Amino acid sequence: MKMLIALLFFHLSQISADAPSLRVGMELSYPPFETICNDGKPCGISVDIAMALGKSLDRPVKFENIPFVGLIPSLKNGSIDTIISSLTITEQRRKAIDFSDPYATIGLCLLLNINSTIFDIEQANTKGIIIVVKAGTSGELYASQHLQNATVRNLDKESSCVLEVIQGKADAFIYDQLSVYTNWKKNPTTTKVNLTAFQKEHWAFGIRKGNQELANQINQFIKKFREENKFDKLADKYLPDQKKAFQEMGVPFVF
Repeated sequence: MKMLIALLFFHLSQISADAPSLRVGMELSYPPFETICNDGKPCGISVDIAMALGKSLDRPVKFENIPFVGLIPSLKNGSIDTIISSLTITEQRRKAIDFSDPYATIGLCLLLNINSTIFDIEQANTKGIIIVVKAGTSGELYASQHLQNATVRNLDKESSCVLEVIQGKADAFIYDQLSVYTNWKKNPTTTKVNLTAFQKEHWAFGIRKGNQELANQINQFIKKFREENKFDKLADKYLPDQKKAFQEMGVPFVF
């Protein structure tokens, strides 16, 4: 019996060792979801989710740090297996890739310069108002569709967009509620916020079209992860202050 157990354990170990890596694409510049920690390794909420997914699939995880605008092309050409990078489901993106079931709900809102004359998205669509957006994000898409009267500037990095607002070179930055809240707390004397979402969005895993097997596996993982309250546990671990602040403001939280 001991020999049989030993052989079985060896067999399972071999399967795990030989399993192909799950190549996860993310832009590691969006703390606390996707970032690089002091030890030089990927860390954050999305990283923890990816590691849990790899464990559930019995596959080692390999992270690929890719600029956000390059994630979908990398998925399409087979360089990565999935995107876990706070990726919003949009109809435009559905034309290029498939999505898992959503795992988070968030909204677009405004980080504003402290002296800006506007406070909501309706006021933003005005001649002479300058809005910054990060290239490749749903904020950029929203601005292109709804802010024809304003001047919209597309920048490559979140930090560049925030700096434009801090310095008064832009009236507002369109981005997700969590990031806007974080940047406001870092710059309370130069910025103000309107955390009311003017467009609700859903985050999901990006999956290459036709890869239904992986899609099914990911959806099963998300369902079980939620049933075990592990999304809430990640929020308590990484976002306790934000969760409390959102509750006090009456703003629905992400998970």
